[in-house]
Amino acid sequence: MSDFKEYAPVSDEQLGFFIDSSRCSGCKACQVACKDKNNLEVGRRFRRIYEVKGGGFAPTGQGGFVNNVFAYTLTLSCNHCDSPVCVKNCPTTAMHKREGDGIVRVDTSKCVGCGYCAWSCPYGAPQMNEETGQMSKCDFCIDLLAEGKNPICVDTCPLNAIKFGKIKDLRAKYGHLNQVQGLPDFTMTNPNLVIKPHMGATKKGGVQA
Repeated sequence: MSDFKEYAPVSDEQLGFFIDSSRCSGCKACQVACKDKNNLEVGRRFRRIYEVKGGGFAPTGQGGFVNNVFAYTLTLSCNHCDSPVCVKNCPTTAMHKREGDGIVRVDTSKCVGCGYCAWSCPYGAPQMNEETGQMSKCDFCIDLLAEGKNPICVDTCPLNAIKFGKIKDLRAKYGHLNQVQGLPDFTMTNPNLVIKPHMGATKKGGVQA
């Protein structure tokens, strides 16, 4: 039996997240709160903390080296993308993007658990619910939004590193910095996400005009 419940759009414009990764300590409070709210078993996580690291010492060609090492923690969930490949590749239209607020959801009355959405998503957002054999993912805490409350991850972060709202407003306030080291190219799906990265994690060309 499907547990899918529809809610009226909470905004007439696309919602998104702002992540201040320069504040994130990797405490995983947001991840734990999300798991608790959604009653997720071990292994299934709608919001995840990543430890991103890489780079090295690149030769300058003049006998020297440039240090481009980076390491930081980053919290990510579904980015409710403008061009969600999970929606595009879902054969049953179970994965869909709502009009108005642009939240991407899974209609479990249609989902057959084929997994195409999970294979498609570069961020690993859709995940299998082994108990039901259907896909699941972050739905922006749509039930809390309907009550005028914040997503659980926003209220739980002790360092105020997660914010949400209309993506237009978030970009106006925090800028368009969203391409950082260690993440897929944002042009793949156009995620509704703005990231302030740790020092050294910014990709060249990552600041959009």
